[in-house]
Amino acid sequence: MPKKAVRKRRPTSKKQASPIKMLLIPFVILALYYIVYKPDTSYHLSPFGKEEVPSEYMPIYKAAEEEYGVPWNLLAAHHRVETKFSKMKTLISPVGAEGHMQFMPCTFVGWSHPSCSGLGKGNIPKSQKTNPDVIAKYGGYGVDANGDGVADPFQIEDAVFSAANYLASNGAAEGKIEQAVFAYNHSEEYVEDILYYAKRYIKDE
Repeated sequence: MPKKAVRKRRPTSKKQASPIKMLLIPFVILALYYIVYKPDTSYHLSPFGKEEVPSEYMPIYKAAEEEYGVPWNLLAAHHRVETKFSKMKTLISPVGAEGHMQFMPCTFVGWSHPSCSGLGKGNIPKSQKTNPDVIAKYGGYGVDANGDGVADPFQIEDAVFSAANYLASNGAAEGKIEQAVFAYNHSEEYVEDILYYAKRYIKDE
């Protein structure tokens, strides 16, 4: 019997994706991300707040608010008054307050530290100043917010969370705002300044 002729298949050419479609893929992925994991941007910022408060700090204030119950705009006001949103030339004051939110070392590490007295500058070794175990031992307010193993007033996340911790411990989370602010700095003028900025950063309901 004669052999059947075998038909050769023609090679199929793969259809190439349109360059426009390829360019759209990242935007589609980004859109899906925001649909599923839409970030909380409900800050109710006033026009003044939008101009004044650096946007990169907003998620940090908000995260600290969620953790400690201290209003984000109060934390922003402290940041503004203490270091002009960390824009001051030095983050160490003449009396020894340190970091983005200007903590006295003894407040940050704990007043029961053996070297603490007076205004609270203390004589705390550098290795102890940022050690969460030492801070827990001496009852300080320093917080390791970013989980790197140190509680550092010169790290913005740690500084803001530590401020929230301090303000919450002094009544801010229960609505005793003036009391908490006065505890942060024993000055009526300071309290007025903080409340002024805190109020102006949010829209009137």
